[in-house]
Amino acid sequence: MTESKAVFDLAVIGAGINGAGIVRDAAMRGLNVVLLEKKDVCSGCSWISSRLIHGGLRYLEYGEIPLVYESLHERRNLRVIAPHLVKPLRINLPIYKGAKRGPLMIRMGMIAYDLLSLGKKIPGHDMLNRDEIMSAEPGLRADGLRAAARYYDGQVTFAERLVLENLLAAKSAGATIMTHSEVTGIQSEHTHTLTGTDTVGGANWQIQARVVINAAGPWVDEVEAAAGDTDSALIGGTKGSHIIVAPFSGAPKDAFYVEAAADGRPFFIIPWNGQYLIGTTDIRYDGDLDAIRASQPEVDYLLAETNRVFPDARLSNDDIHYAYAGVRPLPRREKGPESAITRKHIIRVDKSLGEGMLTIIGGKLTTYRHLAEQAVDRVGKLLHRKLPECRSADTLLPGAHGLEAAEMALQALGVLSKPGIERLLAVYGGRARQVAEIAAQEKALCRTLDADNTVLAAEVAIAVRDEFAVTLEDIVYRRMMVGLDADQGRSLYSEIASIAAKELGWDAKRTAEQLSLLQAYSDSLRV
Repeated sequence: MTESKAVFDLAVIGAGINGAGIVRDAAMRGLNVVLLEKKDVCSGCSWISSRLIHGGLRYLEYGEIPLVYESLHERRNLRVIAPHLVKPLRINLPIYKGAKRGPLMIRMGMIAYDLLSLGKKIPGHDMLNRDEIMSAEPGLRADGLRAAARYYDGQVTFAERLVLENLLAAKSAGATIMTHSEVTGIQSEHTHTLTGTDTVGGANWQIQARVVINAAGPWVDEVEAAAGDTDSALIGGTKGSHIIVAPFSGAPKDAFYVEAAADGRPFFIIPWNGQYLIGTTDIRYDGDLDAIRASQPEVDYLLAETNRVFPDARLSNDDIHYAYAGVRPLPRREKGPESAITRKHIIRVDKSLGEGMLTIIGGKLTTYRHLAEQAVDRVGKLLHRKLPECRSADTLLPGAHGLEAAEMALQALGVLSKPGIERLLAVYGGRARQVAEIAAQEKALCRTLDADNTVLAAEVAIAVRDEFAVTLEDIVYRRMMVGLDADQGRSLYSEIASIAAKELGWDAKRTAEQLSLLQAYSDSLRV
């Protein structure tokens, strides 16, 4: 068994957005912190979102005004610290006859949304009449259309990179990052002893920490069980599914937020990564958390509603590139509509499991930074230590630095097309300069892997050397991001595997196993 003799101030379980934000904040404030994740960075709940950094317009209906205010404030913060990843997104909200929400209600909501986001750096809302919205978006269904609202929120194309950059910042501040490290037991006395297994290499490990934060998202109750609370039922998450399709006939230029005819629930149709992201659903789920897939009824629902709003689309299963689904880690609530379950986060002190055990329930991609600040403040109190002030709201994430220098370094390589340079800047931000430096120094990595000259061989190397990647799935889906392309990057798998094998010391058998696992994962996302 591998054993760490050092006692960490804090162990955080879960490398989703909340866990990554907590580790970054804690390390920046001088705590000795370790992150433990049973799979990979952003491989659970955080990757299955609609990829929006938004204020939660719908939450106004349920009176969650403080949550909307917090979300809008954090949207502004993320635009400051991660401008390379979080971009403004214009959204249209069409209003049809017979809809639950008429023009007056929508207008009032828009006014409230603008008032709650005073100081924002993006435009306020507009109300468009029928002719104006049809002129702007001629593919929209005209029958029954009364008007539309237009407003701005934020989009993070690659949530995976946002999570990763928080962890890179944490590592730079001294944090220890352990991915593919499943916690199997927690014994609590004066300190907490955590035992677990390396899920890739198979070795056992043991560490000690004064405070433990359970930020495992939908798996919170499993971690509670590992700590001895086998009766825990904190999470009552709902399942959300999205489908990804190619640009279609009559497709909108901007994003759309539409009230579904079937159940009145709003859903999104969003231009994303050269495709369209459509979702989400919201249904109760009590199945296997490690094998969640979009069901055919959910797919049919999203296709039918999109075809209703954009009648020339005529989308079918054959038009779907892939789909993803997951469970939101919401607090358990036995009754009432799924959409009414609060999206506010809860930081729970587990006194029954000994001093210094906190559990995170809920949370949103948009508000992760503030949640992290609150959680680390709690840790300081549990440690009886006065911590420095939180600096995460105005300290740039690693890729936000040096964008111009990165672009020049990529151009100097002479192997990337203009779309290729744009792609690397969108994925890595200023860190693309480090990718370029590896390529410049190692001739074998200074080449592109695709016919369009957009994917650089050196990206595989930096994923392994600097970004915690240890499997092909890690590299393809959560580092290089080619797994989220229309073809899921399939044409590049063999080349990526060859480079990864050299970086990680794989023999032919191990490389073939990794290719098989990657192929199976990609196939699992097909509808």
